[in-house]
Amino acid sequence: MTYHIEGVPEVVKGVDLKRYMGRWYEIASFPSFFQPANGVNTRATYTLNSDGTVHVLNETWNDGKRNSIKGTAYKADPNSDEAKLKVKFNVPPFLPIIPVLGNYWILYLDPYYHYALIGEPTRAFLWILCRENHLNDEIYNQVVYKAVLQGYDVRKLHKTPQTNPPPQ
Repeated sequence: MTYHIEGVPEVVKGVDLKRYMGRWYEIASFPSFFQPANGVNTRATYTLNSDGTVHVLNETWNDGKRNSIKGTAYKADPNSDEAKLKVKFNVPPFLPIIPVLGNYWILYLDPYYHYALIGEPTRAFLWILCRENHLNDEIYNQVVYKAVLQGYDVRKLHKTPQTNPPPQ
């Protein structure tokens, strides 16, 4: 089921960035060119910098090897309370001359900051994140439905394999 929605997705307002910091596990996502197709245990760790920007560490394991990339996130509009962030990665990570800029919009965040739905204005990318490396099916389906209501084609959503316990 998909809805055709005009305009851009709606985002959460008033996110407490300090509370949002920490580790988030990727429960599901749309496949993308910048993530390995057979990545497992994918996760992101966010740390608030003293200047208000966010240090981003994305990690995934592919064929037993850890792959990671670091970046910086910041509010797209510092004067807005909308949860629209820009994330800048340097590609390749060891040659920081080619910055890649992306959108990180928080479309849904539960009141306890336990799981989140992340997207961007073109609806080409979507992530379901959780503080734990699993999310029960009932909540997962509720979050997927929120993506449908925002106009995302959730047939492209792939669950990310996570091991228990997760890698250190």
